[in-house]
Amino acid sequence: MTAVIRVRALLVLLFSLVLAGCGDKPQPLLMTSGDNYPDNLSQWQVLSFSDSHLELAEGVVPYTLNTPLFTDYASKLRTLWVPPGKQATVVDGEIEYPVGTIISKTFYYPVAEAAEGTVLKASEGDKSLFSPEDGLPRDKVKLVETRLLIHQESGWVALPYVWNQQQTEAVLEWAGDYKQLTVTDIDGNPEQTSFTYIIPDANQCAGCHAEEDSRQAVKPLGPKIRHLNRDFTYSSGTENQLAYLMNAGLLTGLDDINGAPQNALWPNARENETLEHQAKSYLDANCSHCHNPNGAARTSGLFLTIDTPLDENYGFCKRPIAAGKGAGNRPVDIMPGHADQSILVYRIESVEPGAMMPELGRSLSHNQGVELITEWINGMSTDDKPCVAGGYVL
Repeated sequence: MTAVIRVRALLVLLFSLVLAGCGDKPQPLLMTSGDNYPDNLSQWQVLSFSDSHLELAEGVVPYTLNTPLFTDYASKLRTLWVPPGKQATVVDGEIEYPVGTIISKTFYYPVAEAAEGTVLKASEGDKSLFSPEDGLPRDKVKLVETRLLIHQESGWVALPYVWNQQQTEAVLEWAGDYKQLTVTDIDGNPEQTSFTYIIPDANQCAGCHAEEDSRQAVKPLGPKIRHLNRDFTYSSGTENQLAYLMNAGLLTGLDDINGAPQNALWPNARENETLEHQAKSYLDANCSHCHNPNGAARTSGLFLTIDTPLDENYGFCKRPIAAGKGAGNRPVDIMPGHADQSILVYRIESVEPGAMMPELGRSLSHNQGVELITEWINGMSTDDKPCVAGGYVL
């Protein structure tokens, strides 16, 4: 059976190459079953190299998020491919993608001007060098990894691909990998910062993307309605991403975009977006994949999804259940008016194993994110002293 799958994948690849020779862009690999996944990223044919750019294959749609997940200041090129003739469908407020869908996320750093060795520029927020017309310029970026989510008949599969030193190919690394990197221009600081960039293994990918610690429940995190509900500049012009997908026949079941949920556009917030909405959007993007009623951190009782009310479930005056040294000798998760007494701030600014949150996906502290949450908590009203009234004295 494995040999049949291998032959089928090879035939698809050869057929796509023939089409490419005829002047048409190749289609991505459709793999709805089996586990003989390509060793090389190029075999999926989602991304391809021209002489000067990393380009998208035919039918592959780029997208971005309102508030992105922080990953050691890396920029990200996100793409979505839905098999021809198929559609994603909105069911109960969530997008369900058809079997065969491929979601990719390529992590890269801008190359510092006149830099030597591994010195790279840190991105600001989720700033991208991607152009819908040309792709990513090869001479201006350092490609680190590409993560794929493949929707098969048995469910979603997470695959980590690591780019080689020559920047010509990314190879499937089930066990993950790490890179020693040095970046500069973090929040405008010209000093260099060296760190270990950790590429998660396949099981760790599932640890964030799975519900209730089940590998079989792996699901996409980024391409959800509240994250996608924003404008993007395509080769055809600027358009709301949800509208673009519907007009392209790739999404159905969403009746009213104007009434659809929308996270804050952070760090460049829209005029009507409050500090609270920005902070909750940041925590939603960076924490809620585990901190939700079905997530890996559900036993903590701390739920940081965007729709969780601002009460004890959200950490207000809530004592930790089993944080250990992760509490930083602070009494509650969120102490209104006192970020310096809030465990939440301690954990998102820490880089110590066992204390830092998220546990995976970063080695550095996100200065902008810490400042956002700190400002939000310090600005909360303390007139009724809710934590003192609950017995948690400063």
